[in-house]
Amino acid sequence: MQHQKCKNLYGLMIIILFTIGAGGCASTSANQVNEEGLQVENTFVFTDNTDEELVSTTITGIVNSMDGNEVTLAIGNKGGMMGGTPPDSKGSPSSIETPDSTTSSQNKTGVLTIGDESVLSKDGKSASLSDITEGSMISITFDEDGKITEIIISKGVGIGGMGNEQSNDEVSYDAVKEYTEDTTVDGESFSSTGTDENAILVSNGAKVVLNDITLDRSSSDSTGGDNSSFYGVGAGLLATKGSTYVKGGTFNTDAAGGTGIFSYGEGVTYVADADIHTKQNTSGAIHAAGGGTLYAWNLNAVTEGESSAAIRSDRGGGKMVVDGGTYTSNGVGSPAVYCTADIAVNNATLTANGSEAICMEGLNSIHLYDCSITGKMQDLEQNDTTWTMIVYQSMSGDSEVGNSTMQLVGGNITSENGGFLYTTNTECNILMSDVDIDYADDSEFFLQCTGNTNDRGWGEAGANGSDCIFTADDQDMEGNVIWDSISDLDFYMKNGSKLTGAFVDDETWAGNGGDGYCNVYINSDSTWTVTANSTVTNLYNEGTIVDKDGNTVTILGSDGTVYVKGNSEYTITVSSYGTSADFSGASNADSYSDYVVSRPAELN
Repeated sequence: MQHQKCKNLYGLMIIILFTIGAGGCASTSANQVNEEGLQVENTFVFTDNTDEELVSTTITGIVNSMDGNEVTLAIGNKGGMMGGTPPDSKGSPSSIETPDSTTSSQNKTGVLTIGDESVLSKDGKSASLSDITEGSMISITFDEDGKITEIIISKGVGIGGMGNEQSNDEVSYDAVKEYTEDTTVDGESFSSTGTDENAILVSNGAKVVLNDITLDRSSSDSTGGDNSSFYGVGAGLLATKGSTYVKGGTFNTDAAGGTGIFSYGEGVTYVADADIHTKQNTSGAIHAAGGGTLYAWNLNAVTEGESSAAIRSDRGGGKMVVDGGTYTSNGVGSPAVYCTADIAVNNATLTANGSEAICMEGLNSIHLYDCSITGKMQDLEQNDTTWTMIVYQSMSGDSEVGNSTMQLVGGNITSENGGFLYTTNTECNILMSDVDIDYADDSEFFLQCTGNTNDRGWGEAGANGSDCIFTADDQDMEGNVIWDSISDLDFYMKNGSKLTGAFVDDETWAGNGGDGYCNVYINSDSTWTVTANSTVTNLYNEGTIVDKDGNTVTILGSDGTVYVKGNSEYTITVSSYGTSADFSGASNADSYSDYVVSRPAELN
């Protein structure tokens, strides 16, 4: 597709030169200087004749080098970070845990002058120029008048393959108990009260079996943040290298960053029949990052804090397979599952009481089999809409940019607020098969596949749509499908699928528009029940299209051609119409047998 949203997600890197003033006076005017001759208001100007207006947006980049108060920053695209989101908070886009498009084929340069360091922050605290180092990520937020209101500094990632370039070489761990040799522990208790320490650390390739242990971690001074999210600093149990087997037991944490059980890097964790309860922010129940692996059976997991998904992954991804159990998150911005890894969940109860149920982004996959899922996201002013599941790209660096895969097979989903499924600023392949859906009373859509103007800058507004292949396989659906011209949507209905709703071309988030499309494919035993006038690009129909009263719906070409003359009050407007449909582009459901792992003998 050739339109404003560039299809090359690994676009050209853009280098921006920052010049940072050291004055600490309050901002006044753009040209005012202090007694030392330093400018005292924060300003940014492009120096390469770029005419882009920086208003109500955020730009984000990585510091390549520093020379005094001059900082060289590399900025990526939808495969990088132009218009990206500050990466200092993790979890879900519904609040603080978060998800751009190439704007030009030419490099951009610019100069930022900081005269007021009061707008600098790092890890949620005030910062200064000395906090900016090579490799730092810097996000600059502009208000509606183009004034710089915030500059966030955080640990950076590499440009391009953003999800897999971080290392914990500079991270150190303090642990109450570190296991470096093969060990079996029965019924012991572990207590941790230190700042950002782990209660148990498994390293050095050890095989550790923990039977019915009790782990309590409590610290009011712990910081949480990136080191906790990315590397497991402060987690109750952390495995960085080796195999850990957890059978039964209880894990309770009351500390920021106090994840219950965390697998990082070469750590592989097997856990069954345990109870996990975390109370503070940035504290998932089970968590994989940096390539870690975690397998779980029949856990009872509850989280209370923000950015604390019950099943959580983060930068560098990994693998998680969850079989059975109950997973509940209660905090804002804490979905039941936050996916920046390859995750499969079978026959589990997944509940998010203050967030969307499922959040995924980037070049990752989530497969949900026969799960009972509930989401209750809050209506937040910073968002364009409210949803129960989201597939997107935040550009926070939490995941490598690429095509997301989401499959839901069997089970049920309850939406307690807002629309159902939302995708923006990404590429994705979504399949739903035989899932029972209970929609919220205020649901505005079944699927929304559009750009966005989210306050956190998920891509460049007007060029941040979604390219989505959606497959309904024996799936009943209710609600509108909303799309726009900066998105590509291929919507397949097969094996007796039914949609009751309309296809709506809504250009609210499309800026100046593009040449995107919405193609609809309906096989011979599937039915679209039309509830309002609809617009699609190409309609390929082997099945049934009627209104709720069974009347035939008129299908009218945008050039005036009448393809089907109906007696319904509704009309479908198309660019083209055909009575045969090619389903070679549709998805097929994967089997849980492709992911299932046998419970090891150590857990029997």
